[in-house]
Amino acid sequence: MKIKFKSLTTQVILGIILGIAVGFVFPDFGSQLKVLADIFIKLVKMVIAPIIFLTIVIGIAGMGDLKKVGKIGGKALLYFEIVSTIALAIGVLVANVLKAGKGIDAHGGKGDVSQYTKAAAETSHGFMDFILSIIPDSFMGAFTGGQLLPVLLLAVLFGMSLAHLGKKGKPIIEFFEKVTEVFFGIVNLIMKVSPLAAFGAMAYTIGEFGIDSLFYLGKLMGSVYITMALFIFLVLGGIAKLFGFSIFKFIAYIKEEILLVIGTSSSEAALPKMMEKLEKYGCSKPVVGLVLPTGYSFNLDGTSIYLSMAALFIAQAYGVDLSIWQQITLLGVLMLTSKGAAGVTGSGFVTLAATLAVFPSIPVEGMALILGVDRFMSEARAITNLIGNGVATVVISKTEGEFKPSQEPVVGKISA
Repeated sequence: MKIKFKSLTTQVILGIILGIAVGFVFPDFGSQLKVLADIFIKLVKMVIAPIIFLTIVIGIAGMGDLKKVGKIGGKALLYFEIVSTIALAIGVLVANVLKAGKGIDAHGGKGDVSQYTKAAAETSHGFMDFILSIIPDSFMGAFTGGQLLPVLLLAVLFGMSLAHLGKKGKPIIEFFEKVTEVFFGIVNLIMKVSPLAAFGAMAYTIGEFGIDSLFYLGKLMGSVYITMALFIFLVLGGIAKLFGFSIFKFIAYIKEEILLVIGTSSSEAALPKMMEKLEKYGCSKPVVGLVLPTGYSFNLDGTSIYLSMAALFIAQAYGVDLSIWQQITLLGVLMLTSKGAAGVTGSGFVTLAATLAVFPSIPVEGMALILGVDRFMSEARAITNLIGNGVATVVISKTEGEFKPSQEPVVGKISA
């Protein structure tokens, strides 16, 4: 029992259960514990940018062959675009079938959404704005802006330049590898407090919104959860089967990371450990370093499903009957706004505000309707994002011949 209790999985589960209990019994106290989750997420975000930069640089420079880097990158982006578009389309389809917003009192939503609409107003709206936002104002600016895309761009350029140096660049690569080990050591230290973060996050959620909030707007929440489950087991499961591995065994293998995401509502919180897990699973380090971080900006399947369903829910609540062409236009807008959204709590809500800001047919004030339950849907989209990016990394590794099954007796081990 002692060994099981020392397991991070057990500790996170206990943290979630205790958080729910404290939030229910002591709601005022529980609502103040969000700071525990905020501290943990800030600690993780503190090391994500340098880890992504280092792993991508090592991956590209380690391959040496820039043609192969371009091939893997291009294949990954094509995969991301296809799968995330399928996710958006599934969200629109289910929202049209279930019509969860039909009959809702559009003026019944309460809550201040100004912080989200303000953040959305500061977000890039056009294609050229989106491109410009990728380019940092300075080298260090890429790390301080809190966005992943500038870090990705800088890492790719640095890695390509280092690859051109050939043997001269080898000492730098070796140095970066040692620095990467240091950062992963920091991550291991941070992860020790993850059960505390899960406890604080759940105590806040129940304390702030009440246990009844778990059933508030249940039809929308149920629709989102069912849709994401269908996407994971049918779409991602089908892709996994096509490439020779089981989605069920894969999910079992990354269960600790999934529980961490459930506790914190942030897929980004599990990114560093997910990179380690995928390498142990059999994916080569260069592919993991290139594909997984890129997926966090271009392959947010859960966020895509949430955005399409939430937008149509608001439209239905306000009695806005969108034509098929308007819905196709909405899909096009979502394909742009869903890219580059960080996997942090609340980012999906900000991205939804940005989407509605450029699609005037749907009133942005309708976001107040779902403000109270957004926190509960956040876990679903974060888990879907995590699993989707994990599957993408395995698929790209296999198609590039960069997958070697681990010799260790790990859960969910797959055959090449």
